[in-house]
Amino acid sequence: MNIRQVELVRTAYVPKEISSEKLPAVACIGRSNVGKSSLINRLLNRRNLARTSSTPGKTLSINYYLVNNCFYLIDLPGYGYARAPKTEVRRVLALMDAFFSVPARINLLLHLIDSRHGFMQSDLDFLQKIIHLDFPILTVLTKSDKVKSSALKRQIQTLKEQFGVRSVPFSVKSEASRLELEAIINESLKERE
Repeated sequence: MNIRQVELVRTAYVPKEISSEKLPAVACIGRSNVGKSSLINRLLNRRNLARTSSTPGKTLSINYYLVNNCFYLIDLPGYGYARAPKTEVRRVLALMDAFFSVPARINLLLHLIDSRHGFMQSDLDFLQKIIHLDFPILTVLTKSDKVKSSALKRQIQTLKEQFGVRSVPFSVKSEASRLELEAIINESLKERE
């Protein structure tokens, strides 16, 4: 994927702001502080496009990045973190419910999991909510450079056997993992044109 142009074109805080355009889309979601912003920046070869923070739960909107005027990379709010006020948590949950009520526009959902911890209850709860929807899901094991390769292989096998999900390791430090993820995204964009 030759990234020539990336632009933040829309930020949705309420359901009516969710994009209804028919461009292909790849969406990213995961627990708060899983490394979603770092993955987006690395994948799009931009340093500070998606804001990174050591404080979990900073993404409280749906952010649409238009890539090469061809597809959207969508940054969804993290889940499993509730330090925000209850009204804000309810707003984000309503926003996410509205987003996933029209799943046909999603070519691929990248479900990010911290490879140091594996599936946690909040990950399972989220997967349970969306597994029946009509789009492919790829589990991306972030921070994979912090886990031994043998443990990572076991984790990938377990995810396949127990949950039936395809998964790949990812590290912002690894060009090989970026290229692998990029190839999977390219294929998903071709498959559902």
